[in-house]
Amino acid sequence: MPVRRQLAGCAVALAIGVAFAPLAAADDPGATAATLRTAAARIITALLTRDGAGACAVLNAPLTATERGRTCAQRWDARSAELLARRNGAALLHADLREAATVSVSVDGEHGSIALSTPLLNGHSRFYWTQNCWMLTR
Repeated sequence: MPVRRQLAGCAVALAIGVAFAPLAAADDPGATAATLRTAAARIITALLTRDGAGACAVLNAPLTATERGRTCAQRWDARSAELLARRNGAALLHADLREAATVSVSVDGEHGSIALSTPLLNGHSRFYWTQNCWMLTR
């Protein structure tokens, strides 16, 4: 993913009203947790709005590669459609979005996780710090 796209994706955090903290915020666990919460909320919002490209903007670059002829955005659009088609799928995502503001966040250096009821990727909600932004990873 080009650096400009990663940075532009991180800038969206400001638009949704949550303070964006630089890496120096590692000295301030509250600010660091806030940026991780923002990244999680961005992915959940992208799923709710069927915005696969928006979800990809928060992913670790290797996760955005084309796989089996499908782009990252196409895969996340399909994931979003599948989740929203499930019984109570939208309700579960809305619950995760509400939880993102308050559930437990653990940060250890460049790695962090958020304890959402419905994990974001492969049963986990793990992130790592890169390009002045938290990125979802496997």
